[in-house]
Amino acid sequence: MEKTFAAWKSHLPAEKFGIHLFPEFETRAQEVSSEVFRVKTLVEMGGVISNLIKTEHVGKAVAVDCPLQQAGGISDILISHGVEVYSKAADVRFHAETADIGISGAEFGIAETGSIFMDSFSAESRLVSGLPPMHIVFINSGNIVSGIDDAMEIIAASFDRGYISFITGPSRTADIERVLAIGVHGPGRLVIIAVDEEVDGGGA
Repeated sequence: MEKTFAAWKSHLPAEKFGIHLFPEFETRAQEVSSEVFRVKTLVEMGGVISNLIKTEHVGKAVAVDCPLQQAGGISDILISHGVEVYSKAADVRFHAETADIGISGAEFGIAETGSIFMDSFSAESRLVSGLPPMHIVFINSGNIVSGIDDAMEIIAASFDRGYISFITGPSRTADIERVLAIGVHGPGRLVIIAVDEEVDGGGA
């Protein structure tokens, strides 16, 4: 999956990002209906995926590879549960509309809003996060910045070109008679799986 976002941690002082900000991120994310699972190890991460698959009866998944997903063997876990997994660009484009889940990684989260930030330069990353009814995102627990200002500072310093996404909770709208509807314009569920174990490249 092609990306244009450079290493972002070099553009912020150490106190403005880190695992100490995760509790606030988790609280804010849950307030906007995100489902947040924090685990210590990649093995535990695989257990969360297995439980989701068992309870949700998932048959098809589209995924864009990220270091956490690869290190945790997530595709193999899904396949072992009988899930069809598509990760090649052409396959993602063909199957995203009918997939049960989309899987991707996030560059970092924002504690102030509970949002995740994604380099969405490739069309596949936009498809997996926008079309399936459930979007599962992997992120390192330490890849959390304090606020929107910090996120904008990172983007100004290190973003090259393309397309970026801030995702805050599942898709929601109240356009019709001010009645809140979930999942109309995108996934009805956003599942964030945060892992304490460090993996080169982080979540994305």
